[in-house]
Amino acid sequence: MKTPPDFPRTGSSAPEIAERTLERAVGAQVRSLRHRLGLTVQDLAHAAGISAGMLSKVENGQISPSLGSLQAVAAALNVPLTTLFAAFEERRDCSFVPAGQGLVIDRRGTKAGHLYQLLGHALGGDLVVEPYLITLRADAVPHIAFQHAGVEFIYMLTGEVVYRHGDGTWHLRPGDALLFDSAAPHGPETLVAQPITYLSVIVYQRTVP
Repeated sequence: MKTPPDFPRTGSSAPEIAERTLERAVGAQVRSLRHRLGLTVQDLAHAAGISAGMLSKVENGQISPSLGSLQAVAAALNVPLTTLFAAFEERRDCSFVPAGQGLVIDRRGTKAGHLYQLLGHALGGDLVVEPYLITLRADAVPHIAFQHAGVEFIYMLTGEVVYRHGDGTWHLRPGDALLFDSAAPHGPETLVAQPITYLSVIVYQRTVP
């Protein structure tokens, strides 16, 4: 089903996805593999026996290279030819978790009465997104020493809590939201009214081995 030209594709300010063509998909795959091997355009072009200008056009999806040229590039990258086409039909991640079936995770703070239920999992991409439903149980105690890479978004569902981030504190009630740099120490400082539940979404850059 095609989207009408005047139909809004998103309510976000994120840029639209560029049209996926075979040339662009192959070019992006070649560039990704080249970067992974630490090669320059000149290095790979020389190894494949083609010009640097042509390789640059291939990576930018500006030309439809011959099968022979792609075979030479694949050989220089030491991958099967089919690897260059793999990204074109790449499936997009989608994770569904039925109500009440979030995976319970043992994380820092668990011993302090903080229950973490993972609500989804992304399998690929440059960013890791971890959505949690956090419940502060009856035996929960304040814990303000959480500290990790990335950014975190909190949305209060039930109860009230004074949440600390760095030198500041916020009194959060149902419907309140907090977005912050999670490299600073943070966590619930005062448990005002229980039961306390909130949604926590942590986003950070994936580390490539």
